[in-house]
Amino acid sequence: MSILSNNSSSNDGAPSFHEFKKQASFFFKEKIKTARLVLTDVTPAQLLTEEATDGNPLSPDTRTLGSISKAAFELDDYTRIVEILHKRLVKFERKNWRVSYNSLIVVEHLLTHGPESVAVEFEIDKDVIEQMGSFQHIDEKGFNWGLALRKKSGRILKLLEKGPLLKEERDRARKLTRGIQGFGSFCQRSSGSSAQGILGVQTYGGLILNFFPVTMKTKRISVHHLTSKILLRKLKNQSRATEALRSLRPSRTKQRNPKLQVLKKTWFQRRKS
Repeated sequence: MSILSNNSSSNDGAPSFHEFKKQASFFFKEKIKTARLVLTDVTPAQLLTEEATDGNPLSPDTRTLGSISKAAFELDDYTRIVEILHKRLVKFERKNWRVSYNSLIVVEHLLTHGPESVAVEFEIDKDVIEQMGSFQHIDEKGFNWGLALRKKSGRILKLLEKGPLLKEERDRARKLTRGIQGFGSFCQRSSGSSAQGILGVQTYGGLILNFFPVTMKTKRISVHHLTSKILLRKLKNQSRATEALRSLRPSRTKQRNPKLQVLKKTWFQRRKS
């Protein structure tokens, strides 16, 4: 018993055979993907679609779906993506139900985020999608995958009708995408810009604050994270700093020396005489 315990304790830090096998499989898959990209005419979007619609227990994430829908606007990638999805949906196999489920996720995202022609493209797959509605499966954790697949297939069938639901979902997806892009560009502008002047009127707790333009390199004041007392104190310090800088600037008006003025006046008088 002591020998077994020592062996088990010594192997606690080492990776198990299952983990080693998983890492080796991932390594070989990556090498195969690289070789296909170099030696064949396969595209990255095609590889993404193949991986997203395989029997992986994990559904494709948002980033993968976004890359696929963006690539679908290119004619060559569109043809490759659609061909893969048609092959996945040509027949519904209950043993490989995850392939069909992941394929429906990609089709749904293409319907709402991809080209408008997707709705016409997958009309030929309606019969197979309807068959998925009768699927029943509950896993060992108690999750009803059959219900999830039925809801997904029913939603896609409604989107394929090309009615108001499809238009609403596409408009919603477009507004959401524009909002995210606008927020990202706003963050880039605010983070990349240097300290500039603030001009305008803002209110804080009923207090009206007039901000004057400041051209020197000072930190901006965040109104939303300051109380009124702290804000007024910072404004006073900022105005004092501005006055100090102005006092250090050389005066534009020349100081007149009275003695020099008298000498100049007498010299001009003697010259005239």
